[in-house]
Formats: sequence, C-alpha cells, structure tokens
Amino acid sequence: MITARALALLCLTLAVGVVSQPGARSAALPVELTRRGYQVDVHIGGRPFATYSFDPSVAKPYWSPLRSAHGTVVTRGFPMTPSATGEDRDEPHQRAMYFAHGDINGFDFWGEAAFPRWSDHPLSTFGRTVFRTFDEIHGGADSGSLQATFDLVAPTGAIGEETQTYRFGGDEQSRTIDCEFAIHATHGAIVMGDTKEGTFAIRVVKALDSPPGHMVNASGASGEKAIWGKRSTWVDYYGRVAGEDVGVAIFDHPQNLRAPTYWHARAYGLLAANPFGLRAFTGDRRQNGRYDIPAGGSLVLRYRVFIHHGNPSQAGVAEAYRRFAAPN
Repeated sequence: MITARALALLCLTLAVGVVSQPGARSAALPVELTRRGYQVDVHIGGRPFATYSFDPSVAKPYWSPLRSAHGTVVTRGFPMTPSATGEDRDEPHQRAMYFAHGDINGFDFWGEAAFPRWSDHPLSTFGRTVFRTFDEIHGGADSGSLQATFDLVAPTGAIGEETQTYRFGGDEQSRTIDCEFAIHATHGAIVMGDTKEGTFAIRVVKALDSPPGHMVNASGASGEKAIWGKRSTWVDYYGRVAGEDVGVAIFDHPQNLRAPTYWHARAYGLLAANPFGLRAFTGDRRQNGRYDIPAGGSLVLRYRVFIHHGNPSQAGVAEAYRRFAAPN
C-alpha cells in the first residue's frame, strides 16, 4: 500500500517533470506598446523587449534591438547604433529585423541607396518602403499588436502598398512575434523577382555568428553549407550571449507561398526566409521563383519569431513550431 508521504512525493515529482519538459509554457505576461515619434517601444512583463523604427528618411522599417526574456540583446547593433562596438561593419542594409525583397518590379528594396557599395545595383534602381499610417497599436494582459501601412516607392513613383502586422507575447522563458506581411498591387501588377536577396530577415548579434554560435534547421542540418538555399519549416540560431544560452528562430507558416520556404542563411549572422529565390538557390536555370501579383491583388506571408532560453532541444523549438503550424 502506498503511504500518504510516498503519494505526496510522487505527485511532486510528476509536477516538477511537467514544468521542466522542453517547450513547457508558463503564464503569459502583459504587453505594453508606447509610440514616440517614428518609434514604438514594446515592453513585456514590464521589461524592454523591442523597438520598431519607421522613420521615412530611412529606406525601410525595422526592429532593433530584440531581447530575450532575460533581457539579453540577440540582434546586431550596427548600423542602427553607429557607435556599437565589437561588431562587423559589413552589409549595413541588413537591419536587426526587417521585411524587404531585392527585386520588386525590377527595383531593389533589400539594399539601400545610402549604402551603394554593398549592392551591385545602380542608385536609380533602389526602392523605399515609406511609412503612411498606423492602423492599430495596443497592448494587453497577455499580448499586444500593431499594424502599419507603407507605400512601396521606386524612383519612378509608388508601385504598391505593404501592410506589416505584428503580435507579441512572452513568458518567463521566451518571447514570440507573429509577423504578417501583405503586399498589395494597388498601382498595377507587381512582380516579385527571383533573387537570393530577401525576404524576411534577422541579423543576429555577433556572439551568435556561426561559429561560435550554431545554426540548425528542422531536419537537424547544421551550418551554412547545409542550410543556405535549402527548404525547411524553421531555422534556429543559438549560442551563448552575455552569459546566457539563448536562441532566435524563424518559423515559416505552412500556408505560405512555396512552404516550406528556402533560406538565405549565412554563417556571419543572417537568417532570412525567402520563397522567391529558386533559381538563385538551386543554380537550376530551368527554375524560376518569380511570383506575379495581379493588379488589385495581394500576397500575404506569415512567420513567427521565437526567442528562447537554452538550445533548441531544451527550448522545445520543434514543439513550438508544431503549435504555431497547427490549424486554429
């Protein structure tokens, strides 16, 4: 016969086991959004999480920095903070987190005219994603969200519109951003061209570069050679930053164009989901990742950013992806 003491110990053991399971979720924390000029600050559980910048004088909107639940900055500081130390000065158009593509109607929205030496395109072909209005911005007891509309502006004038929608959440161990990007063909048809330069991207902090950090995808492949230009439902960059074992993953939604997506993922810290670069990634001239959006039509792409404590196994990244991908 089991004693009362033994039963109590058994229950305690089972409870601890449940809490320590990889990917176990704790209570959601409140989210607060505060706008100041051309920026929005996001706090989760009273702690700074991320800042959204959308100054029309900059070529595209971006997030910088992003932080873990423990407060560790996981994204690059340069060029958003020109004085940032200990970082590479390469590819300054690669902001901390952003959405852009290198060939929209033949114009480059990935590169920036302010940094022409980092692009093969002439200045006359750079596009700009220009802020128009906020459609939504609010916090809440367990989540927060914002939505903004932008004009896609080429040197020849506006060629379309873009809506960016974000929803934030977090607990004591992780942070999530659900991202939706809608490209609207409001000024005639839009052609998304086949190029590796795109599309939804994060540039991680120097300490997460591979090496010393690690990059792994959903099938267990690791490193740039095994991940760049390959298809996967998710890719995770993880390592040790400022004393914390931490990782940053991007999840591709199963209903996205050409899911699972291709990845423009580099060992120097770039992690980008790109469903358009078929020929660029495969080297097969018979393939073409071009996608046409008819006049009046739209293309919607969805992703989740998952910032976690520990390595992918400890954080339950695979299970977190399954929850994200499950039908509502």
